[in-house]
Amino acid sequence: QVQLVESGGGVVQAGGSLRLSCAASGRAFRNYAMGWFRQAPGKERDFVAAINNWSGDSTYYADSVKGRFTISRDNDKNTVYLQMNSLKPEDTAVYSCAARFEAYSSPIYHVKWEEYYLWGQGTQVTVSS
Repeated sequence: QVQLVESGGGVVQAGGSLRLSCAASGRAFRNYAMGWFRQAPGKERDFVAAINNWSGDSTYYADSVKGRFTISRDNDKNTVYLQMNSLKPEDTAVYSCAARFEAYSSPIYHVKWEEYYLWGQGTQVTVSS
Protein backbone atom coordinates (compact mmCIF):
# COMPACT_ATOMS: atom_id res chain seq x y z
CA GLN A 1 0.00 0.00 0.00
CA VAL A 2 1.23 3.47 -0.86
CA GLN A 3 2.21 5.86 1.90
CA LEU A 4 2.32 9.59 1.24
CA VAL A 5 4.71 12.20 2.64
CA GLU A 6 4.33 15.89 1.80
CA SER A 7 7.11 18.45 1.86
CA GLY A 8 7.85 21.94 0.62
CA GLY A 9 5.60 23.99 2.85
CA GLY A 10 6.79 27.09 4.64
CA VAL A 11 6.31 30.81 5.12
CA VAL A 12 6.25 33.06 2.07
CA GLN A 13 5.23 36.63 1.37
CA ALA A 14 2.17 37.40 -0.70
CA GLY A 15 3.00 37.16 -4.37
CA GLY A 16 5.64 34.53 -3.77
CA SER A 17 5.84 30.90 -4.83
CA LEU A 18 6.21 27.48 -3.27
CA ARG A 19 6.35 24.00 -4.70
CA LEU A 20 4.86 21.22 -2.65
CA SER A 21 5.91 17.61 -3.18
CA CYS A 22 4.10 14.45 -2.23
CA ALA A 23 6.36 11.41 -2.28
CA ALA A 24 4.75 8.00 -2.40
CA SER A 25 6.30 4.81 -1.13
CA GLY A 26 5.17 1.41 -2.27
CA ARG A 27 4.35 -0.01 -5.63
CA ALA A 28 2.21 0.96 -8.60
CA PHE A 29 2.25 4.71 -7.97
CA ARG A 30 1.21 5.32 -11.56
CA ASN A 31 -2.11 3.58 -10.84
CA TYR A 32 -3.08 6.22 -8.30
CA ALA A 33 -5.14 9.25 -9.14
CA MET A 34 -3.88 12.07 -6.94
CA GLY A 35 -5.30 15.17 -5.37
CA TRP A 36 -4.33 18.11 -3.20
CA PHE A 37 -6.62 19.49 -0.50
CA ARG A 38 -6.17 22.19 2.09
CA GLN A 39 -7.64 23.08 5.43
CA ALA A 40 -7.37 26.43 7.18
CA PRO A 41 -7.95 26.75 10.94
CA GLY A 42 -11.62 26.58 11.78
CA LYS A 43 -12.61 25.78 8.20
CA GLU A 44 -13.56 22.69 6.27
CA ARG A 45 -11.17 20.79 4.06
CA ASP A 46 -11.26 22.21 0.55
CA PHE A 47 -10.34 20.72 -2.78
CA VAL A 48 -7.37 22.38 -4.49
CA ALA A 49 -6.27 20.32 -7.51
CA ALA A 50 -6.50 16.81 -8.97
CA ILE A 51 -4.72 14.76 -11.59
CA ASN A 52 -5.57 11.44 -13.21
CA ASN A 53 -3.46 8.31 -12.99
CA TRP A 54 -0.84 7.07 -15.44
CA SER A 55 -0.38 9.91 -17.96
CA GLY A 56 -1.42 12.79 -15.72
CA ASP A 57 -2.88 14.57 -18.74
CA SER A 58 -6.19 15.33 -17.04
CA THR A 59 -6.12 17.98 -14.35
CA TYR A 60 -8.68 20.07 -12.53
CA TYR A 61 -8.44 23.05 -10.21
CA ALA A 62 -10.58 24.86 -7.71
CA ASP A 63 -11.66 28.24 -9.03
CA SER A 64 -9.76 29.95 -6.23
CA VAL A 65 -6.39 28.63 -7.48
CA LYS A 66 -6.98 28.31 -11.22
CA GLY A 67 -4.26 30.07 -13.17
CA ARG A 68 -1.97 30.24 -10.13
CA PHE A 69 -1.43 26.60 -9.12
CA THR A 70 -0.26 23.68 -11.25
CA ILE A 71 -0.47 20.01 -10.35
CA SER A 72 1.84 17.52 -12.03
CA ARG A 73 3.21 14.03 -11.48
CA ASP A 74 6.45 12.20 -12.11
CA ASN A 75 5.76 8.47 -12.04
CA ASP A 76 9.46 7.61 -12.24
CA LYS A 77 10.00 9.51 -8.99
CA ASN A 78 6.72 8.40 -7.38
CA THR A 79 5.93 12.04 -6.73
CA VAL A 80 3.13 14.50 -7.34
CA TYR A 81 3.78 18.22 -7.20
CA LEU A 82 1.79 21.36 -6.58
CA GLN A 83 3.45 24.48 -7.94
CA MET A 84 1.91 27.49 -6.26
CA ASN A 85 2.52 30.95 -7.70
CA SER A 86 1.13 34.39 -6.87
CA LEU A 87 0.31 33.22 -3.38
CA LYS A 88 -2.25 35.13 -1.34
CA PRO A 89 -2.81 35.27 2.42
CA GLU A 90 -6.04 33.33 1.90
CA ASP A 91 -3.96 30.39 0.61
CA THR A 92 -2.68 29.86 4.14
CA ALA A 93 -3.60 26.33 5.22
CA VAL A 94 -2.35 22.83 5.84
CA TYR A 95 -2.00 21.17 2.44
CA SER A 96 -2.47 17.43 2.14
CA CYS A 97 -2.10 15.09 -0.78
CA ALA A 98 -4.42 12.17 -1.34
CA ALA A 99 -4.36 9.04 -3.47
CA ARG A 100 -6.94 6.76 -5.01
CA PHE A 101 -5.97 3.43 -6.56
CA GLU A 102 -7.47 2.57 -9.91
CA ALA A 103 -6.75 -0.71 -11.62
CA TYR A 104 -6.67 0.74 -15.13
CA SER A 105 -5.45 3.87 -16.82
CA SER A 106 -8.20 6.47 -16.62
CA PRO A 107 -8.67 10.09 -17.70
CA ILE A 108 -10.84 10.74 -14.65
CA TYR A 109 -9.76 13.01 -11.81
CA HIS A 110 -11.50 13.21 -8.44
CA VAL A 111 -12.47 16.36 -6.58
CA LYS A 112 -14.25 15.02 -3.50
CA TRP A 113 -12.14 14.05 -0.49
CA GLU A 114 -14.44 11.07 0.11
CA GLU A 115 -13.21 9.54 -3.14
CA TYR A 116 -9.65 9.18 -1.88
CA TYR A 117 -8.36 6.24 0.17
CA LEU A 118 -4.94 7.41 1.30
CA TRP A 119 -3.74 10.67 2.86
CA GLY A 120 -0.46 12.27 3.81
CA GLN A 121 0.12 14.05 7.10
CA GLY A 122 0.02 17.51 5.56
CA THR A 123 2.40 20.43 5.25
CA GLN A 124 1.80 23.96 6.50
CA VAL A 125 1.76 26.84 4.05
CA THR A 126 1.66 30.34 5.51
CA VAL A 127 1.38 33.40 3.28
CA SER A 128 2.09 36.71 4.96
CA SER A 129 0.64 39.99 3.72
